[in-house]
Formats: sequence, C-alpha cells, structure tokens
Amino acid sequence: MRKRHIALICYFVILFIPIYWMINTSFKSDAEILREFTMFPKEITLKNYVEIFTSPVWRNSFINSIIYVALNVVITLIAAIPGAYAFSRWKFRGSHHLFFWLLTNRMAPGAIFIVPFTELYYTLHLYDTHLAVALAHCLFNIPLAVWILEGFMSAIPKEIDETAFIDGYSFPRFFGKIFFPLVAPGIGVAAFFAFTFSWVELLIAKSLTITDAKPVVVTLTVGIGAEGVKWGLLAAAGVLTIIPGALVVYFVRNYMAKGFALGRV
Repeated sequence: MRKRHIALICYFVILFIPIYWMINTSFKSDAEILREFTMFPKEITLKNYVEIFTSPVWRNSFINSIIYVALNVVITLIAAIPGAYAFSRWKFRGSHHLFFWLLTNRMAPGAIFIVPFTELYYTLHLYDTHLAVALAHCLFNIPLAVWILEGFMSAIPKEIDETAFIDGYSFPRFFGKIFFPLVAPGIGVAAFFAFTFSWVELLIAKSLTITDAKPVVVTLTVGIGAEGVKWGLLAAAGVLTIIPGALVVYFVRNYMAKGFALGRV
C-alpha cells in the first residue's frame, strides 16, 4: 500500500512540474529568465500580471474568451439534450447510421471548416463576433455532448417516462422535475468537455476573429515583439488561462465524478 502511495505521489509531482514551472516563470523578470536557471524567483515581480490586467488587448481577450465559451456551452447543451433524448428513446430506420454520422463531425479536423465558415460568416455579417466562434465550436461539441448524454439517458429505464405520463405529467414538467435531475451528472460532464474544447481551441478561433472578438488563445500567440519573446508575460497569461478551467472543474466535480462512473466517458 505504501509503494502505491509513493508511486501516486511521484506521478502527481511529475504531472505538476510544467504547471509549477509556468507559475514560477510568471513571477520572474525576463532578464532573470534568460540569465540563469533558478527553481525559485530571486526577485518576485508582479509586473507580468500588472501588464496583463492593465493592457486593453489582454483584458479584452480574456473577456472575449469567457463570452464565446459560455455561449458555446449554453448552445451545445440546448441542442444536445433533446437530441440525446431522442436517440435514447426512439429507434427508427437508420438511427444508428445517423448517430455515427453525427460523431464523424467530431472526428473531422477543424482546418477543413475554416474556408466555408469564413465565407458563411462574412455573408451573414457574423465574422469577428463572439457568436461566430461559439457556433463554429458547436460543430465539434454538440456531437460529443449528444454521445455522452445518450449513454446516460439510455441507462434510465423508459418505464420512468411512461409512469410519469400516466400520472398526468406533461413532458416539460416530467423533464424538468424527474428526468433532468437523473441526467444532471451527464450534463455536467458534457458541459465540462464543451468548455474545455472551446477554451483551448486555437485554429478556428484565430481564423474567425480579427480584433473585436479575439480570444486569449490567439493573444498568447502574439507574445513576440521587437525586443523578443516576453516569456514572463506569456507564463502569467498561461497561469490565468488555467484558472477558469479549474473553477469549472471545482463547481461540477460532483457531477463529473458520477458522470465518469456511470456514463460513456
């Protein structure tokens, strides 16, 4: 038992080395970073974080990311929940093929959608908007969310639906009071994966934005100036990008634990 604990401790230490190093670098000046290798900052500085919070470019990029990621998660769940319910409750000719086709959208590389998305959004005057990126990410997140939620909903006996309808429940009342709490863990897992993909995705977000909706992942690629790479600034921005994901994991951790135990994931 002790060997297992030691092995787990060593594993997590190795796992968190990159995160520690990023945090460590974020509190250093660029001169110290380039001058010598140190495990701890010799002179702790908050200049990198101050520059991020005082710079309109960095501040707006974080706000843009939060806006379109939240939009994407909401749209994904609104579309995926009824879709997954339909796949779990009704079987029709070609339903398995349709379900597989839906998943193939998630398997496709994002680069092949850049040109059609760009032309479509220019035509609809949605280019460089939060909604454009959110809708584009739905192409990948909705199939994954449907696949996850269908596994949860199929595990719930259909007799629960029939009993509720016999007792006089309307469908909205049944779904809100009975069915929704039963699939809440699956919804938490689907929301987590939708958030994660949309938060870290770079290629589509960079292609569909210029200035007004530029996200933080795009801003991170612009850390090179005339004076060279601003390593401390990039490290500080990297630390700040971890925080929203950590908060999401914290608030949905109970749902995620049940979801990983009971669902497809």
